[in-house]
Amino acid sequence: MFESLSDRLEGIFKKLKGRGLLKEEDVNAAMKEIRMALLEADVNFRVVKDFIEKVRQRAVGKEVIESITPGQQVVKIVHDELCKLMGGGNSKINLAPNPPTVIMLVGLHGSGKTTTAAKLAINFKKDGRRPMLVAMDTGRPAAIDQLQSLGAQIDVPVYATQPGDDPVTIFPKALKKSNLEGRDVLILDTAGRLHIDEQLMAELENLKKESNPQEILLVADAMTGQDAVNISKSFDERLEIQGVILTKMDGDARGGAALSIVHVTGKPVKFIGVGEKIDLLEPFHPDRMASRILGMGDVVTLVEKAQEAVNLEDALKVEGKINKGRFTFEDLFDQIKQIKKMGPLENILGMIPGMGKQLKGVNIDDRAFVKVEAIINSMTAQERNNYVILNGSRKKRIAAGSGTVVADVNKLIKQHLAMKKMLKKMKRGKGLNMPQFKF
Repeated sequence: MFESLSDRLEGIFKKLKGRGLLKEEDVNAAMKEIRMALLEADVNFRVVKDFIEKVRQRAVGKEVIESITPGQQVVKIVHDELCKLMGGGNSKINLAPNPPTVIMLVGLHGSGKTTTAAKLAINFKKDGRRPMLVAMDTGRPAAIDQLQSLGAQIDVPVYATQPGDDPVTIFPKALKKSNLEGRDVLILDTAGRLHIDEQLMAELENLKKESNPQEILLVADAMTGQDAVNISKSFDERLEIQGVILTKMDGDARGGAALSIVHVTGKPVKFIGVGEKIDLLEPFHPDRMASRILGMGDVVTLVEKAQEAVNLEDALKVEGKINKGRFTFEDLFDQIKQIKKMGPLENILGMIPGMGKQLKGVNIDDRAFVKVEAIINSMTAQERNNYVILNGSRKKRIAAGSGTVVADVNKLIKQHLAMKKMLKKMKRGKGLNMPQFKF
């Protein structure tokens, strides 16, 4: 996400940092380039105009012109203004003082409401809450089936309805059921349309009166760019939404919607969808997003993901094995499972400062892990814990059992040995050169 914008800004800042002294005309030339970069990223033109003026006013001031590192100062100003543009800080869900908290998801058909409802439920589960999903898209039977399927997948109950039921009459029954089961969050998956129409809005207004939700969140497709901004404005005018969830952010190389919505509507982006998997919904942090846009990575989110995925007790066991030089294929298998819990590898590496630039043009394939897991799964417990016994006949058996060839098995053994050496170096403070799994 933001790939094209990040590339353009990187080139602009490289030129600025290369100058020992910045004059006002240098700043103005850079602002002109940044303006074009933002417009090409599909950012609303009024937003761009205001943003550039704020940055320019600060950039020609004393803090930059008289600075020892003026180029770095301009980057900092752009970072700060990007944070403000996207809302300044993380905007959390408003919880009801008396449960359940009712959250109404609205949006057009195809924006990803149903999947987002399930992703949101997972976020609440992680916080120790007990959510319930309510299928209110009664005009589309497939939507009810989809929500039930997702609910079963994440172990969250779904209040199922019948096609054709009136959403307004559904709510009191769903509320009663949630109270009986002690559910403290009720997520309403409402119907969408291919376009904004009077019937859709009237239906949602009636449901709002009946359910009195703490939060009305618009689910918008980030890849629609300025359409997502216009849709947000229309829904806010009729329903007074509390925030926006932008889906498909991982597929939007421009990012104009995320940079325009807060400024145009005055409503915060609360979550972003960064992948198709059911757990890939992140709280939106403007400061972290600004860092990603400017190629600075996002270490805070990376650490949070690692804390969620890695069990401290297991990590200490692995550390003990590394100290004794006993890092086995069994341990490698466990580590791969934990890395996969953190999300797509490309997303993870992109959060490491400077890594995005190094990975440019590199095809990162998560399926390499699948092959590694298949090979390790085909080993016996003895083979996993002692690679020395892997002779020719054992390798043939492992290759046949994993659907690979002996060369793949040999390659994994070689990479595993390289990883053991790297871990030893890391413990001694000699630096590291991370091996890559390539097949």
